[in-house]
Amino acid sequence: MPVHAAALDGQVSSWLTTFGPLLFYAIVFGLVFAGTGLFIGVFIPFVTGDSLLFAAGLLAAGTDALNIWVLAIGVGVAAFLGDQVGFLLGRHYGRPYLDRRSGAWVRRGVVRAERFYTDLGWWAVVVARFIPWGRVLVPPVAGIARMDYLRFVAANLVGALAWGVLLVVTGYFAASIPAVKSAAYAVGGFFILASIVAGVVAWRRNRASA
Repeated sequence: MPVHAAALDGQVSSWLTTFGPLLFYAIVFGLVFAGTGLFIGVFIPFVTGDSLLFAAGLLAAGTDALNIWVLAIGVGVAAFLGDQVGFLLGRHYGRPYLDRRSGAWVRRGVVRAERFYTDLGWWAVVVARFIPWGRVLVPPVAGIARMDYLRFVAANLVGALAWGVLLVVTGYFAASIPAVKSAAYAVGGFFILASIVAGVVAWRRNRASA
C-alpha cells in the first residue's frame, strides 16, 4: 500500500465507524470535489488525491457497509464536477483568480500548469489528474486559455474515470484479491503511463504540423 494510503487508512476507517456509510460517502465525495473545485488540493493533496481514493477502495473491500460501485462512480462524478468548477472559475475570472492565491509554491505551480497545458493541450487535462498540483491548477488554466468547452468536458470525463474510478477500484481489488495486491498500483501506473505517452505523441504531432 502507498505510504500516504497506509497513513490515511485508519482515519478513513474512523469516518465510517463514526459517521456511518451515507456520511462517509459525503465526506469522500466532498474532499474529492473540494480538492480541485475549491482549491484545497494545493495545500493538502494527499488527503484529497490518490491516497484517499486507494484507502477508500481498500476499506470498501473489507466491509459490507459500502458499495464499491456507489463509491467509485460517486468519486468519478465528484472529480468531474470539481474540475468543471475550476475551469469555469478560470474562464470567468481569468488570471487574477490564480494570482490571488498566495505562496511561492502556488505561483510556481501556476507557471508549470500553464506550460503543461501549452505543451499537451487536451491531454493535459487528462494527465493532470495524476499530478497533485496539476489536477488543481490545470482546469482553471484551461479556462483562462479559453479551451473549447466541449473539448474540456470530454477531457475532464476521461480523466475523472481514469483517475477517480480506477484508483478506487484498484484499491478494492488490491484488498479483495491478494494476488493483485503487489501489482495494484502497477495497474494505475499503466494507465498513467499510457496517458503520458499519448499526450507526448499528440504534442510532438502538433509541433511537427505547426
